[in-house]
Amino acid sequence: MENFIEIKDLHFSYINEMEEPPVKTEVLKGIDLSIKKGEFVAVLGHNGSGKSTLAKCINAINLPESGAVYVDGMDTIDEDNLLPIRQRVGMVFQNPDNQIVATIVEEDVAFALENMGVPPAEIRKRVDEALKTVGMYEYRMHAPHKLSGGQKQRVAIAGIIAMRPDCILLDEPTAMLDPHGRAEVMKTVKMLNSQGVTIVLITHYMEEAAQADRVVVIDGGEIIMDNVPKKIFSQVEVMKNLGLDVPQVTELAWELKKAGCDISTEIISEDECVEKLYEMLK
Repeated sequence: MENFIEIKDLHFSYINEMEEPPVKTEVLKGIDLSIKKGEFVAVLGHNGSGKSTLAKCINAINLPESGAVYVDGMDTIDEDNLLPIRQRVGMVFQNPDNQIVATIVEEDVAFALENMGVPPAEIRKRVDEALKTVGMYEYRMHAPHKLSGGQKQRVAIAGIIAMRPDCILLDEPTAMLDPHGRAEVMKTVKMLNSQGVTIVLITHYMEEAAQADRVVVIDGGEIIMDNVPKKIFSQVEVMKNLGLDVPQVTELAWELKKAGCDISTEIISEDECVEKLYEMLK
């Protein structure tokens, strides 16, 4: 697989112009990261670690102070690449209400396509396909404000899917949802990834990150861990020292291991935990 996203020695700072003299705060401090086409990468880090800033750099909302970000071989610093990059990389934010602009579901999904100048017949086709993909086709004539949080977020994702991006960045898309809504959104995300869409998921929910191909941990604007979920979450004490959790089943295995039980701490799913406990008790 080829790299779809290539980040090299990325530095980015915010400047507070309200202060006199202006105060510069460096948020990203030399990020190096490659994401392959079709990969599902989860990004973890406590508040203020630089996760959302990194996502905005990938989508060319933020431009590098130094270093470089390449999306499908295109340098984000080049203004001519802005539209092609945004067409290839869609972004879903934490609050779906901030992304929904129309009073009818199907009109909202069509909004970006209309602005892109897509022909009406093609818009109709793409909107229907996108809504069916996220399981919201039967709600196409509903008012978005009457939908549940999970349904709204799936409509927001449908609006991105309709643009047919190669990659979707999701910045804590389930943070404002109940467990059912979170499950709905994650099911959609995994299904899109199975169809070849590159996924970058920023999340605070470790059970969501455990479903990714890779987990990247950011702290203080630097990548400090990058590995498969089992290897990341088995380092329970390291994660806790960073102010992060691990999946509940991983923590259970860790506590059992500390108590002297012969059990691996590389357990990240409930089914795996049940199987290991059964073997242990048998």
